[in-house]
Amino acid sequence: MTNIPTATYRIQMRDGVDFDRVVQLLPYLSDLGVSDIYLSPIFLATTGSTHGYDITDPTQIDPALGGRDGFDRLAAAARDRGLGIILDIVPNHTAFTLENPWLLDVLKQGQASRYARHFDIDWAAGPLVLPFLPEPFEKMLADGAFRVADGMWHFGDVSVPLAEDSPVTSDLRALHDNQHWRLVHYALERDGITHRRFFNVTSLIGMRVEDRAVFEDTHSLIFDLVRQDEVQGLRVDHIDGLADPATYLQWLNEALPDTPVWVEKILVGDETLPPEWPTVGTTGYEAARLIAQLLTDPAGIDRLDGFWREATGISTEFREELRQAKLDVLDNELAAERRQLGDLAALAAQGSALAEPGPESLREAVTALLVATPRYRTYVTDSASPEDQKLLRTIAEDAAQGLRDRAVLDLLADLMANPETDAARAFVRRFQQVSGALLAKAQEDTAGFRWTRYLPANEVGAEPDEPAVSADHANAFLAARRPSDMTLVSTHDTKRSGDSRMRLVAISHLPQDFHALYQDAAGLPSAQGLEPRWQWYVVQAALAVWDGQAEKATDRVSQHIEKAMREAKLTSFWTNPDEAAETAAKTFARDLMREWQARTPPALQSLMHRGQALSFAQLAIQMLMPGFPDIYRGDENGLLALTDPDNRLPVDWDALAAQGDDPEAKLHWTRQLLALRRDQADFLQGADAQVQDDGGTLRLIRRHQDRTISVEFAPAGAPVPDALLSRAFSDGSMVSVRTENLR
Repeated sequence: MTNIPTATYRIQMRDGVDFDRVVQLLPYLSDLGVSDIYLSPIFLATTGSTHGYDITDPTQIDPALGGRDGFDRLAAAARDRGLGIILDIVPNHTAFTLENPWLLDVLKQGQASRYARHFDIDWAAGPLVLPFLPEPFEKMLADGAFRVADGMWHFGDVSVPLAEDSPVTSDLRALHDNQHWRLVHYALERDGITHRRFFNVTSLIGMRVEDRAVFEDTHSLIFDLVRQDEVQGLRVDHIDGLADPATYLQWLNEALPDTPVWVEKILVGDETLPPEWPTVGTTGYEAARLIAQLLTDPAGIDRLDGFWREATGISTEFREELRQAKLDVLDNELAAERRQLGDLAALAAQGSALAEPGPESLREAVTALLVATPRYRTYVTDSASPEDQKLLRTIAEDAAQGLRDRAVLDLLADLMANPETDAARAFVRRFQQVSGALLAKAQEDTAGFRWTRYLPANEVGAEPDEPAVSADHANAFLAARRPSDMTLVSTHDTKRSGDSRMRLVAISHLPQDFHALYQDAAGLPSAQGLEPRWQWYVVQAALAVWDGQAEKATDRVSQHIEKAMREAKLTSFWTNPDEAAETAAKTFARDLMREWQARTPPALQSLMHRGQALSFAQLAIQMLMPGFPDIYRGDENGLLALTDPDNRLPVDWDALAAQGDDPEAKLHWTRQLLALRRDQADFLQGADAQVQDDGGTLRLIRRHQDRTISVEFAPAGAPVPDALLSRAFSDGSMVSVRTENLR
């Protein structure tokens, strides 16, 4: 029988958090009221890794965390306190680094290595390309930058293993040509790599877990940890990156039949998980989207839209911005992937009676199909499901708009819907992996930083042009939720933490106040040298984390601005920063927050008060809506944070554990709501859920027979005397949690 958590607590391992530190936290977490701790990856990763997703050996637990002995101690201590452990696993990729022992074996032995099949390498394109050089190969060769010794090719502090049968020669060019690999300048990664990457991150190489032997090798430690009852659940990172997610999940289910598995999957629009997937649910980005939509005032968005367009001069709609972002990403960050898709399409189209495509027509068709794909991917293997057949027809029709000739596009769409050859299956498999990477990079990491109207909707799994939701739509969503679905509001990947998101949701309630805040900011001397779109963005970013300490907040916002401007890819890029524009934005942010510290504007105060009320409403809804809550470390008492690395700053757990029981603190509400979840677990698993919106007062009601639990947020109201939890906020709003006839 699959055990579903009451609530999970996400812990980011590394950066001072190892297994012994987590053992020390167990009393606090147990008292908080969670049922399971949820750990980021624990496997051997690159030296100094801050996140653990750059795994070098999935069959070892990282000694930097305490190794297997340390994990065994943690598992035993957690078991003694009645806490389960959910583990974040990363089947899609490992680190493309010389610290990866399996990769080193491939560099030595090439396709003869037993690990050659483990990595997603295009051997047909020639030797494995290593874009590790700081300068072009020929220049470094002429400069004498290379040397050979002890079976290794050396340059700088890098040493690459030579093939085991390498000839003894002083001709370095000939020796290099005789290897299973080719060293090239790092700039060639844009369009010259020969391995599948994680998105556009060349330092992460795709793993071929669709091969059963590779699946078994990469999961051997995971299986052991679960079978030893040291791990009680798994979270699968980036399920859409796999060649065949359904088969992967089926194999995982067969190996670990009673273990709950959650998938990190972004559901777009009304998309649902494929019904054949043996998973208990997603990690919950769609739930975070719903909560933000419920708490957003749609009338305020209309006013905000007018203010934003007047201030910035931006006239585009989001879908236009997204389309352009996709084209930009395909021309740059994913140029290598598009080029490879063109080659695969050419092989798949050979012998077709429908068209005789050349390289440019294939490039045009592949581009159009990728840009028209509205969600992360389809799930075609040997054939397409009826749903995917329908989606592919829609994609083809949308992609054909504006093309002078659609014959090649129709040929490729037909191949994708009915892949009858190995070449066609190879094309559709890689297309589906690239379409997800494209949507993620173009929407979350490009268009989301360009189209800046209302940042709470520019979030992982959200839609910037769909900031609000009707009660009917929300109720349909809630009716489809399962008790095993995870509900998050903050993660290590969210663009803003849940509390920061609610600070910004407040601007939909008080658009005139935000407009006043913006106009004051735009009057600062340092605003004159900054494009208005970035002025609007910076004011939101500063509001999201403002805590009254200008210097500290300035450092954090400045770091975020640098990332935002480079991700927007308008004038500044990671490979070619626009330092003048970035400096202007940072100076503006500094001056703005110094002004706020010197004199708190009434509009700022109003927005902060409303944001605090919305945070408590969000907390209550997260805790009590269908599914179960996942708490991101530190969020239990309030977390104002921007995108990483800001949302991964250290947590002062000692201060949290020592905090008194203030009934108005978020920590008190978190503990009380977790206790309610634990005591009413059976009721919450079976109760109906309904949202009501009465003139601005929002209610979530869970009901089963005569028993109810309700959450109410009112923009103006008084504390409810008989409520389990009730609080009035400084702006006059009220949040309460009421229970009736519970037993």
